[in-house]
Amino acid sequence: MIEIRLHGRGGQGAVTAAEILAVAGFLDGKMTQAFPRFGPERRNAPVEAYCRLDSEFISLRAPIYEPDCIVVLDPGLLGLGATDGLKPNGIAVINSTERIKIDGHKVYRVDAIGIAMKVLGKPIVNTAMLGAVAKTGLVSLQSILSAISQRMPQKIVAINQEAVKQAYDACVVE
Repeated sequence: MIEIRLHGRGGQGAVTAAEILAVAGFLDGKMTQAFPRFGPERRNAPVEAYCRLDSEFISLRAPIYEPDCIVVLDPGLLGLGATDGLKPNGIAVINSTERIKIDGHKVYRVDAIGIAMKVLGKPIVNTAMLGAVAKTGLVSLQSILSAISQRMPQKIVAINQEAVKQAYDACVVE
C-alpha cells in the first residue's frame, strides 16, 4: 500500500487534490481511498488530507502517520511537522522555488505558486502540485488529467490541466 499525506492551508485545495489523486489512482487500476482531516478550520489554517493506493481493497480508515509520500502545498508547513513520520527513503513533493534537502528522502520541488498565478490567476496550487506528484510515478500524468476532467467543473478543466502539465515539466528532483 502507498500512503500519501497532503499538507496545505485552508483554501489551497489539499482536500480536492487528495480526491483527484484517488480518482487518478483508480484510473490507473488501483484501489483507492481519500479523506480529509480538519476541524473547524478556516481559510489559511493548516489542513491535512490523505490518499491511499493499493492493488487490494483498503479496509484501513485511520489517518496516515507514517506516509510513503508527503505533498506540501505550503512550504511554511515544513517547520510545523509536515515531514513527521515520513518513511525512510520516502518521497517529499514540495511547493518551493528554493532547493530543499530532507536527509534520507527524495525531494520533488516545483514552483506551484508561480504556475498557479500564471495559469489560473490565483494562488490555488493543488492541481499544479498534482503535476509534480505525477513526476514521482505514483500515478500517471494521463490519469491525473482525466481525473481533473471528472472531478472539476467543465469551465475550469482546461486551465487546471494546463497547470498540471506545466508543473510536471517544471518539477525538479533533488
